[in-house]
Amino acid sequence: MAEMGKGVTAGKIASNVQKKLTRAQEKVLQKLGKADETKDEQFEQCVQNFNKQLFEGSKLQKDLRTYLASVKAMHEASKKLTECLQEVYEPEWPGRDDTNKIAENNDLLWTDFHQKLVDQALLTMDTYLGQFPDIKSRIAKRGRKLVDYDSARHHYESLQTAKKKDEAKIAKAEEELVKAQKVFEEMNIDLQEELPSLWNSRVGFYVNTFQSIAGLEENFHKEMSKLNQNMNDILVNLEKEHGPSTYPVKAQPSDSTSAKANKTPSSPPDGTPVTSPEIKAVNHELEPSTLETPGGGIPKSPSQSSLPAVVVETFPATVNGTVEGGAPSERADMPPGFLFKVQAMHDYIATDTDELQLKSGDVVLVIPFDNPEEQDDGWLMGVKESDWLQHKEFDQCRGVFPENFTERVQ
Repeated sequence: MAEMGKGVTAGKIASNVQKKLTRAQEKVLQKLGKADETKDEQFEQCVQNFNKQLFEGSKLQKDLRTYLASVKAMHEASKKLTECLQEVYEPEWPGRDDTNKIAENNDLLWTDFHQKLVDQALLTMDTYLGQFPDIKSRIAKRGRKLVDYDSARHHYESLQTAKKKDEAKIAKAEEELVKAQKVFEEMNIDLQEELPSLWNSRVGFYVNTFQSIAGLEENFHKEMSKLNQNMNDILVNLEKEHGPSTYPVKAQPSDSTSAKANKTPSSPPDGTPVTSPEIKAVNHELEPSTLETPGGGIPKSPSQSSLPAVVVETFPATVNGTVEGGAPSERADMPPGFLFKVQAMHDYIATDTDELQLKSGDVVLVIPFDNPEEQDDGWLMGVKESDWLQHKEFDQCRGVFPENFTERVQ
């Protein structure tokens, strides 16, 4: 009742209640097929177009807001990155002031780009969608007035066909019919003109919106490209002044199994050399008192005692994941075909879906390859011990990993 506003009389309230009851009865009769319903297929098509246009516009607005949120996040990430460069760029290095200026301009470019997107795209989008709620309300109201018109028409027709005619009631019913028809047709005519016009406006709106976004992106990337080029020139100059001290980037294993073939795994982060799966060489410095000549127990000179002796520790050789000279271990608490355990000595970031990602300290249970021909030199197949203990299955958990990132422990 509150929707009718202040100062509503009891008679007005009763009239509105009666209208709702009459509409409800009319709709029931129409659904049961006991009363005909005024149809306008052209208008119904306009309503379908309106709903489609509203749905598409709302989706575009949502996606545009997501895009703006991403631009803002990129701005923050870019700002943090330039701040990091400023922190590590030492005061005596050439171009420090220039890097600071580039950082300021970088920040201004992002801010300007975001604001223009808001002004030229988002606000326009909000204005465009702002007209839909009112039209949607008027479409619903037209529907109610159409039911009123049909109800008044049926009431008038029933009085005219009655055996005992009451001229006074017929006259009043006719008056109500004319009034209902007038109200309906006024609303109907307005919407018949507005809906097609609104539907056709969508093309120009989409063109303007995406042209604005494309133009803003183009200008932004042009200006950002200039800043990036200036930054590159500064860093090239820094490298020249401080000598050819380029940081060597070691290649990681390839993304595909075929690319892993015919190459050994990359070295671990600390530069530890790749060792053979069969033999490890361990250097031990022996105490001078233990170094004796083979024949007479005479101590060697200090210079000789400082030389390291090499002790070779051997492990069973593995060929394609199988212990040479014996069958794979079949311990009940281990995966089928379990060979031995290794422990990760360094972190390893997987570069393919068939690889294991390792953290230093991870224990891996080594198992044989299903097809020995698929094993590449320097690579093992295994499942993390923690995954095996938790799931007791390895089909989804197993993967390959570089042997030189690990050390055998069992």
